[in-house]
Amino acid sequence: MRYAQGGGLTEAGRAARERIRLQAVERFEGGQKNREIAAALRVSERSVERWRRQWRERGGAGVLSKGSPGRPRLSDTQIARLERELERGPLVHGWTDQRWTLARIKTLIGRLFHVSYTVEGTWLLLRRHGWSWQQPARRAIERDDTSVEVWKKETWPRVRASRRSAGPGSSLRTRPGSR
Repeated sequence: MRYAQGGGLTEAGRAARERIRLQAVERFEGGQKNREIAAALRVSERSVERWRRQWRERGGAGVLSKGSPGRPRLSDTQIARLERELERGPLVHGWTDQRWTLARIKTLIGRLFHVSYTVEGTWLLLRRHGWSWQQPARRAIERDDTSVEVWKKETWPRVRASRRSAGPGSSLRTRPGSR
């Protein structure tokens, strides 16, 4: 399961996880088996196996949490600057239209802060800070309403599939009289 930034836990929750790891170390030193430790601490055996391996290799410090792997790569001031730049619009940053795409925002982040994000990571960053995808509020300038109306009246009736007549029938499609 993937967690939000910070592991999805409060500071108290992270401290509780750390206590569980330290209790596991005490039990390693007491000679208990992985299955017993997992049952007592209500964690998976795989976690206990991993902790035990880290304990053997690096001692008690090896079991301690290294923090969230999803730490933000942009600081709060950088996020604020990114938001200001996004509000200025794509034209200011060299694109030919007023559309922000995730690929463009990813490029902008790279230009401004020399930090590389994936397109998916860019979306997660924006969503985490309250941004959402949007559609244009106005219609495109190039839209030709008369052509659209002609298409609706002439082309659409030809391509639209005809419906079956409503009437009694049978669920058996093999009977000739059922249609």
